[in-house]
Amino acid sequence: MRPSPVSPTVDFDRDGVQHGFLRLPYSRDDSAWGSVMIPICVVRNGKGPTALLTGANHGDEYEGPLALYELARTLDPKDVSGTVIIVPAMNYPAFRAGTRTSPIDKGNMNRAFPGRPDGTVTEKIADYFQRELLPRADIVFDFHSGGRTLDFVPFCAAHILPDKDQEKKAFAAVEAFSAPYSVRMLEIDSVGMYDTAAEEMGKVFVTTELGGGGTSRAETVRIARRGIMNVLCHEGIVNGAVEQERTRWLDMPSGDCFSFAEEDGMIETMIDLGESVEKGAVIARIYPTGRTGQAPQEIRAKMSGLLAARHFPGLVKAGDCVSVLAIELA
Repeated sequence: MRPSPVSPTVDFDRDGVQHGFLRLPYSRDDSAWGSVMIPICVVRNGKGPTALLTGANHGDEYEGPLALYELARTLDPKDVSGTVIIVPAMNYPAFRAGTRTSPIDKGNMNRAFPGRPDGTVTEKIADYFQRELLPRADIVFDFHSGGRTLDFVPFCAAHILPDKDQEKKAFAAVEAFSAPYSVRMLEIDSVGMYDTAAEEMGKVFVTTELGGGGTSRAETVRIARRGIMNVLCHEGIVNGAVEQERTRWLDMPSGDCFSFAEEDGMIETMIDLGESVEKGAVIARIYPTGRTGQAPQEIRAKMSGLLAARHFPGLVKAGDCVSVLAIELA
């Protein structure tokens, strides 16, 4: 396999704080010998575990970048035992554009793994993470939120895994994060995910969904900043105590958690985030907008639970995810 075209301007084995870039050559109309310059920070103090922290895997999700740019600015290596690698905007072209996917190649970073060193810009970035950064990490924390099209109750999550020891460590980190909600997460499309790449390497992988709507809130940014310090303290990478707060555990047991629109139209949400719903109840209605006098399509719950996520924009297209339900665990 060809070597990665990405070159770091930081030394991952040097103690102290380094601020630099992952430089990816990208020849384009306005810069013949140009590059994509992805900001990176490395904070290292001797031997110890390594945390790889990422945000803006999708470019329209902001709690992660806000938490990680601040962490890169403030984390003191004297408080660290090991290494913290911080990439606040993993899909930097998408982050700059404020879009879910890259404006260069329309690549969805979270469906591009393991990537290719001779592929598109998105595939080249994924390949560098796959071959150079993930192998260095003991724990991988990837921040997400709903972006412009979804809104979530603020939760931290990990996946149910075949390796129960790996799963136990991941859920322990989720509990340490102390979001208002913690989720045993089910993915409806896990092929090509950063999550999957990390977990297949045996890494402890933790993620979030913190709000959405293509913006951030003061509450969700506070959750992100406190939570990531909690995880670093829990892992013994940063000196300090975990600020434990009550979390409500949720489970996503099956595909019945998800509901999808079958028609284009205008959506009316019938229940709010965090509210309970019974099986068969109407979660949302979709009004056809081409003419008056037509009844709306009703989206009914396929299971009982609480509303963990909902479609955010007022207009919806056939195939869009309308809602996600979860079951609260005792």
